[in-house]
Amino acid sequence: MLTYRRAILTTGLVLLIFFLFFGGSKNISPKDLLHDTNFEEEILKSKTESENALREIQKAAKQQADTQNEKLQLLEQESRLLEKQLQQMKRLPPDTPIRTQLAYQFPYDHTSRFPAYIWQTWKQSIDDPNFDEDFKETVRSWSDKNSGFVHEVMSDDISHAIIRHLYMNIPKVIEAYESMPENILRADFFRYLILLARGGTYTDVDTEALKPVPNWIPDNIDPNSIGLIVGIEADPDREDWADWYARRIQFCQWTIQAKPGHPVLRDIVAKITEETLRRKSMHNLQLPSTKDRGSQIMDWTGPGIWTDSVFSYFNDKLKSGLHYPVNWKNFTGITEPKKVSDVLVLPITSFSPGVENMGAQSYDHPLAFVKHHFKGSWKPEDERM
Repeated sequence: MLTYRRAILTTGLVLLIFFLFFGGSKNISPKDLLHDTNFEEEILKSKTESENALREIQKAAKQQADTQNEKLQLLEQESRLLEKQLQQMKRLPPDTPIRTQLAYQFPYDHTSRFPAYIWQTWKQSIDDPNFDEDFKETVRSWSDKNSGFVHEVMSDDISHAIIRHLYMNIPKVIEAYESMPENILRADFFRYLILLARGGTYTDVDTEALKPVPNWIPDNIDPNSIGLIVGIEADPDREDWADWYARRIQFCQWTIQAKPGHPVLRDIVAKITEETLRRKSMHNLQLPSTKDRGSQIMDWTGPGIWTDSVFSYFNDKLKSGLHYPVNWKNFTGITEPKKVSDVLVLPITSFSPGVENMGAQSYDHPLAFVKHHFKGSWKPEDERM
């Protein structure tokens, strides 16, 4: 194939031969050249002229390439501007209820596939020298077990930028996210936001993948019939359960799998946005330093409000299609995955194996999918498991 570089070299060679054999006032045969005392001078002169010609051609080609690059950059800028304008055209009136805006921007289709994304977030990106060494092995387990997935580990700054982009047409969500006083609240909020907009699997950096994500769905359940997978975090069958957990049956949110736009995610994003802006309007955003701090996190962005949103969905006949009440009694003590509406609820062993209570089995159990190392940095040392 005649490339641009080869064409230039060929042109130079032709010019050299032309000057050698046809230049001057007389014809010179190759045999005569061997006895010509000016032969070396002719070669040097021809070489210089060829090199000058080649430089001119290269200069012209570079100028043309630079001009082309400038045009491409302008086209890219115009394309980004057009995309932004199109996105703004999709924005509903600002007084539209938050749930309506979320449903409009992120429609839900339970028949679609679960996106092959794995989302994680931490203070720094994984290639940052300050990234916690304790988490590198657990983070790597998700890539090792799910080689065909897009695996993103995002810093706080990158997470912030992504939320601003994904929710540019719902400014109240961005305002709520940016108004949160502590990273733990934003980290909780981020998992719901990224799953609502893009779907896939969110999992904390202190979780370890024990089995590939596609293995979470039993063979007897059609993946197209479910849109959300949650695991039981706690099933405390004791009178004082409220002293230790936010809910009698508590769904964990350190690992969640979802399809984009799922109504449970829409509901929790709306609830958190409304609660945050309510607190902001009352100048009451700061978390207390007392023992109530943990319970406020649980009910503001944590597993308490997450569990409430799941049960709210089950008991909304129009959304879930269920015509019977659903509460903690439907899930206490389950040892196998249970499908309710389009939600697959996994037993406590799946996301909490090895905790040695509430019926959780060992790490080598067939239904043990995720190991949580309980490195939650927002908790005091004496409260971590």
